[in-house]
Amino acid sequence: MNNFIFDVDGTLINTYEMYMPAMIDVLAKYGFAYTPEEAERMKHDLFGITGKDALVIAKIPEELHDQILADWFKLSYEREDRTTVYPDVEVTLSKLANRPGTSLAVATSKLGEEYQEHIAAKFDFAKNFKTAVTFDDVKNGKPAPDMIQLALKRLGNSDLNTAVYVGDTVNDLLAAHAAGIKFAAALYGSGDATKLADADFKLSSPTQLLEL
Repeated sequence: MNNFIFDVDGTLINTYEMYMPAMIDVLAKYGFAYTPEEAERMKHDLFGITGKDALVIAKIPEELHDQILADWFKLSYEREDRTTVYPDVEVTLSKLANRPGTSLAVATSKLGEEYQEHIAAKFDFAKNFKTAVTFDDVKNGKPAPDMIQLALKRLGNSDLNTAVYVGDTVNDLLAAHAAGIKFAAALYGSGDATKLADADFKLSSPTQLLEL
């Protein structure tokens, strides 16, 4: 593989403790209470998708979405110190970026400003990416292929057989295959590995990318 495109949350960094307890806390503020068992299941099932999609699945009334999302986003970033980089991500990205003929990119559902401020400015591994495609760069987010197609275009790649998208959710898998490229499942960060059974590659560690 010559072109590696990466998701961010659940693939490069573990943001579970940043986002998911905050979701439950904010929903409680708006009167949506859950048993501990229900809360754990929701945190698990809704991790790794957009906040809007999470609220739809959780059956939160649409008229509350904007308020809840704003509060959820604010509280999550107050807990940003809970974010960690997955083991071996940094060394893997560095080795791939320095491999002759290999290019790296990001395709993430984060907004551009969010990516620049909270990822590119905070994590050294971001210097390995030739480009970053964010949600506001495209018309349709994942599972549509738009982000991956734009990343491939920016990388100057026209041979789909040499490209792979690395992610942790079924939407990542669907987007990769819709774009006509292989998908590598980051099982070390996946909320539910059973949903990624159709992945072309299954990663128990990021270092396995060095074998592709």
